[in-house]
Amino acid sequence: MRDLTIREWLENYNAGKYSDPDVDTQIKAGWYDWFCSDKALAGKTKKLASKVRRIAKSAKVDLDNMYVFFKNNCPMDGSLYDDFRFCDLKTGDVIFTITPRSGHKCQNGAAEVWGRENQFEKPLIQGTWKDVLNFFGV
Repeated sequence: MRDLTIREWLENYNAGKYSDPDVDTQIKAGWYDWFCSDKALAGKTKKLASKVRRIAKSAKVDLDNMYVFFKNNCPMDGSLYDDFRFCDLKTGDVIFTITPRSGHKCQNGAAEVWGRENQFEKPLIQGTWKDVLNFFGV
């Protein structure tokens, strides 16, 4: 996934290259780590793709010098939740971690963006998905 720009990922997604539910296809789609069933990944890819597509329109996202990957997280106190990360293509460094709906009980399902702008010390934005979209200016 690190050799595939966000632009290329979106082109592949739109061409249906990540629609097959088999694990190999979903790993190619960008799944790095997950606690959910393997069968759930394709549905999660579809759900998160619309969010990636929307945020990819932001001036904060470099379609040709960043890549995306996905994680399904298992908090100690809460339920499984997904995030996606935009990373620098050359260094592999995470630039943004975007959580559409946190599974941590203490966060009550809030959406969040973490980023290197503040060295990931606290969320850059926390609230609703609309707040996330506003942060990215889309």
